[in-house]
Amino acid sequence: MYTSITGYPRIGAERELKFASEKYFRGDISRKDLEKTATNLRAGAWKKMYEAGVDFIPSNDFSFYDGMLDTATLLNVVPQRYRALGLEPLDEYFSMARGYQGDRGDVKALAMKKWFNTNYHYMVPEIDDNTKIFLMGDKPFREYKEAKNLGIETKPVVIGPYTFLKLARFLGKKTEKDFAADTANAYVSLLSELSDLGTHWLQLDEPCLVFDMTKEDTELFTSLYERIFSKTYRTKVLLETYFGDVRDCYKEITSLPFSGIGLDFVEGDKTLELVKTNGFPKDKILFAGIVNGKNIWKNNYQKTLSLLEEIAPYCGETAINTSCSLLHVPVTVKNETRLPLEYLDRFAFAEEKITELEELKSIAEAENREKIPAYRNNVKLFGSPRSGADDEKVRAAVKAIKESDCTRLPAFAEREKIQKERFGLPLFPTTTIGSFPQTADVKTERAKLRKGEITEEEYEKFTEKKIAECVELQESLGLDVLVHGEYERNDMVEYFGERLKGFLFTEKAWVQSYGTRCVKPPIVWGDVSREKPMTVKWSVYAQSLTTKPMKGMLTGPVTILNWSFPREDISVRESTLQIALAIRAEVLDLEKNGIRVIQIDEAALREKLPLRKCDWFRNYLDWAIPAFRLVHSGVKPETQIHTHMCYSEFTDIIKAIDDMDADVITFEASRSDLLILDSLKENNFKTEVGPGVYDIHSPRVPSKEEIVTALEKMVEKLPKEKLWVNPDCGLKTRERAETEASLANMTKAALELRAKYSD
Repeated sequence: MYTSITGYPRIGAERELKFASEKYFRGDISRKDLEKTATNLRAGAWKKMYEAGVDFIPSNDFSFYDGMLDTATLLNVVPQRYRALGLEPLDEYFSMARGYQGDRGDVKALAMKKWFNTNYHYMVPEIDDNTKIFLMGDKPFREYKEAKNLGIETKPVVIGPYTFLKLARFLGKKTEKDFAADTANAYVSLLSELSDLGTHWLQLDEPCLVFDMTKEDTELFTSLYERIFSKTYRTKVLLETYFGDVRDCYKEITSLPFSGIGLDFVEGDKTLELVKTNGFPKDKILFAGIVNGKNIWKNNYQKTLSLLEEIAPYCGETAINTSCSLLHVPVTVKNETRLPLEYLDRFAFAEEKITELEELKSIAEAENREKIPAYRNNVKLFGSPRSGADDEKVRAAVKAIKESDCTRLPAFAEREKIQKERFGLPLFPTTTIGSFPQTADVKTERAKLRKGEITEEEYEKFTEKKIAECVELQESLGLDVLVHGEYERNDMVEYFGERLKGFLFTEKAWVQSYGTRCVKPPIVWGDVSREKPMTVKWSVYAQSLTTKPMKGMLTGPVTILNWSFPREDISVRESTLQIALAIRAEVLDLEKNGIRVIQIDEAALREKLPLRKCDWFRNYLDWAIPAFRLVHSGVKPETQIHTHMCYSEFTDIIKAIDDMDADVITFEASRSDLLILDSLKENNFKTEVGPGVYDIHSPRVPSKEEIVTALEKMVEKLPKEKLWVNPDCGLKTRERAETEASLANMTKAALELRAKYSD
């Protein structure tokens, strides 16, 4: 029996990569300094795994920004607009991720989307008819040799050819089939070079195999690997799948000459059944994904060992594996000093999951597991209750929810008329998504409060000053519906979790969301409830500063749960409805205190959508959409409900989004070139809508003309009376100067369209 890690976090326990990258972007450090930080992070991770005795240690899972972007550059998939900048390779790479605006040109970044059912974002490769795919980069070889020089044998990890082609965006007439042969040949070159280096294993990640697959998909996958395996290599190939089961292609996978196959037994509903029904080839190693790579709770050894025993008769050699890359969990529990031991004892972050793998291996191979302290301690832990987790009042309230509680009256069309009359907003009303730049002074004051260097009263006065400045700025820019800037909030989920009963919070449990953006997800420890208002004070203060509508800003229940580490002892549906009841109480308090527009962000609605369409409505949307409606169904017709979504595919669930019954929805559209507009038109989308007119995840400032062009595209597809003008996401991560310039151009563009289309 072996142990294996699918992938490891790259940001560092103290977010070293984030801070070094941001310094590099500002010109504060050199490329050599940035690369030194990266080298140290890689070496540290390899040494941890090596010293723990892990048999299959990953390399090339490190990235300066994103693994799909790394694969694109490896395969020469670099759009001409970035090559034309004439930048050094690393800067060209970052221009694809962040966009570029400078003396060499002005180009947008590549599109960015959610990585399957996670809060991680990947860069979408662009392939046009002139793209030539071949092995161009050397990153897998460099990092393999880097580890080898430390005396550590690794398995390089690369996104597989099928997943790469399925997730890429094709801009011309050609499709993935037209590029299949060249892509396969590039992987032949990759394997040939790795073989020449003496590499023992290559891990090819093919998570797209857990989606619904058509006959054409299966043929594409098979043709790619038949071509790759038309040659023989000294390097063995591990096919790694995760985030679900491979029910549509299990027989094809097991019939191809892979030396190892990774299957997910955590999220793969049918994985065990597939193995037991079809068997598993005895000449291949089963990399059994049984240690959860996406959640932070300790592994239940009794259950896991029982699963291993159930699998054993059907396969030969087994490697105990993580269910997916540990990229999705924090680095280590060791940095948590504030939480009591009774909580920390329940958690396993990436470093601790390494220990779990080795302990599971030792226990599984032992003649008498009862003699092993690690096993006895684990059994005792899972046999003891978690203090303060259960609240019968909350559970009773969830059981009492009726269907009518999730229906808002009157219907949308009547509400729309009432709100048009009440607000009197102009054509193409302008707004923002909520947050404004969290400048250094904001972070400094928050840190002072946390350290006790200033009082709560002093902090509140500072926050009020920032809100007043934000309101003044928005009025000077001419925005129509304002926000208070969210200066009091550390994070759109963490802020609410800190004020809701049932959550725990960490100090340094950071997880990468995209590039240099890291989040610190709360942990849902127990039943969730609201004890007092959470946002009313700030919204009411902001509204007192202006006669324009001020949005009350809330995070929706699905997003709060999806961007937290959820419980594993109750269903996500149950947890979400608990949160929905708490946010509903906040909505009603905002309305009672005079807030006429309330935005309830569901940025992550799509995130936990089952990967297979057959499960969408029976296992997720059947409760996620009603949970959102439950939050706002109690408000008056004249109260306008907004929501926001970002960086996901929306077209295939557009009807479900309309069924959320919000009054206005804003969402990301700029990086995807407003492709969602056709879907909105085809489905007669009733909700008023604000497709993002510019990308806030890039530092570049869009011109007025660029935004006018985007708005003209919208008017071609959608009724002008239903269109709002806004950025594609919150402005928290941006600098103040670029924010002001971008919003100024946005409002000017709206005024131009308003003058053109007003009767």
